[in-house]
Amino acid sequence: MTAPITPTASNPTVPTPATSAPDDRLGAREKTVLVTLAAAQLLVILDTTIVNIAIPQAAVALSLGADGRQWIITAYALTFGAVLLIGGGIADYWGRKRTFILGLVVFAVASLLAGLAVDVTMLIGGRVLQGAGAALMAPAALSLVSVTFPSGRARNLAFGVLGGITSSGAAVGLLLGGVLTEFVDWRWCLLVNVPVVAVALVAASLVLRESRAESHGRLDIGGAVTIAIGLAALVYGFTLAERGWVEGGALVFIAVGLVFLAVFVLIELRVSAPLLPLRVVLDRNRGGALVVQTCAGAAMVTVTLYITFHLQQVLGLPPLLAGVATLPLAFTIGLVIPVLVRLIPRVGPKPLLVAGPVVAGVGVLLLARVSVQGSYWGEVLPGLVVMGAGMAAIFVPAQNMALSRVRPEDAGAAAAAANATNQIGGAVGLAVLTNLYVAGSGGGQSPAALVDGYAAVFVGAAVVMALAAVTALLLIRNVQLGQGAGEQLPSMH
Repeated sequence: MTAPITPTASNPTVPTPATSAPDDRLGAREKTVLVTLAAAQLLVILDTTIVNIAIPQAAVALSLGADGRQWIITAYALTFGAVLLIGGGIADYWGRKRTFILGLVVFAVASLLAGLAVDVTMLIGGRVLQGAGAALMAPAALSLVSVTFPSGRARNLAFGVLGGITSSGAAVGLLLGGVLTEFVDWRWCLLVNVPVVAVALVAASLVLRESRAESHGRLDIGGAVTIAIGLAALVYGFTLAERGWVEGGALVFIAVGLVFLAVFVLIELRVSAPLLPLRVVLDRNRGGALVVQTCAGAAMVTVTLYITFHLQQVLGLPPLLAGVATLPLAFTIGLVIPVLVRLIPRVGPKPLLVAGPVVAGVGVLLLARVSVQGSYWGEVLPGLVVMGAGMAAIFVPAQNMALSRVRPEDAGAAAAAANATNQIGGAVGLAVLTNLYVAGSGGGQSPAALVDGYAAVFVGAAVVMALAAVTALLLIRNVQLGQGAGEQLPSMH
């Protein structure tokens, strides 16, 4: 009997081993595999937000300025997004179990390094390594789930667990970060990963089985290097712009970044096994969806970071309450998504991809009303709820459209691109919008100056969402969604 073939995040086809879990139940090994991979996925998602609440205390402990605070978030997101494009290829080429274990080890070492940081360089360096470890773990974990659970109820359960972690992990990260920062120490927002990884390493060594793609071309090292350097230079250039566009060398780094990204495009046009086949992103609907996802990532990362600053530094909430206060954003997304899943077949993806950014933009503009004497209930909560509804209307159709009607040979690249856009959008968007904070606050640290800076960021994020709506309106056609390459994969953002 021919084993079923299912696309992974890195390769469109995955061989199914002879011994697979029964379709209708999970054995002891399969349960352990699922728990192990789910724990790794949770760590990957948690670390996008768990440090948000801790940043004010970390800034005091390590004397961080605005750019240092920004890079605590950017370093992880940027590395994760850039390396993710090749992480799946490494897993298929070298072995998924090996790659997963390597990712765990790198992630644990990086978490220890960042948690014990004595200066900003050590902290940001640790976050960079964390992003690299996450980029190895995430696609390897997804591929291992596909191999271990090839079909049936067991497969649906496995992907349901990973999907639930993906959708709720960011909110759990904010809450856990608040608990650890308030009752233990901000460093434990990073050190908490170490014991979890230690358990996962033991389990992975015992229960995971090695697998590789049946055929895999040479790794596109040139593409991986050029896109990583290009994105890093671009983001660093926008970070330097906080000190001046000319004096700080911002324009030089931005130019260098654009040159490397152009070289990346040239490489992808010429190599036999490109990291990102350009036909994937040049498809009108898929490309438009990826642009909308990039804008959504930029707004989501930036707004959640600066709203936590406002809650702690202006409204004076302790870390735990600040974490709880951000949960309505995630709760609204979770409540609205099931409604939209049923609505998409009736109206199609385009109306939602146009309306979603508009609604999210309105929510962000509501947040721009924050003031020194204002309240959470009147100025923050309404904006979070409205923004959450809009973001839900983006995530559901954009993720589907990015992976819909893709060629079988492009399934892995499309999944990687869909997952990477959120991280890269968050990194680039945060770097750009932080310039608005610096300009709005005028470098001041008084509550009034901080509020002016936050309001400027929120207005800028609303503009980003307006650009997303225009992109969806002009580029995307309202087509019936369909999975040309198999089942949809859970996102890793």
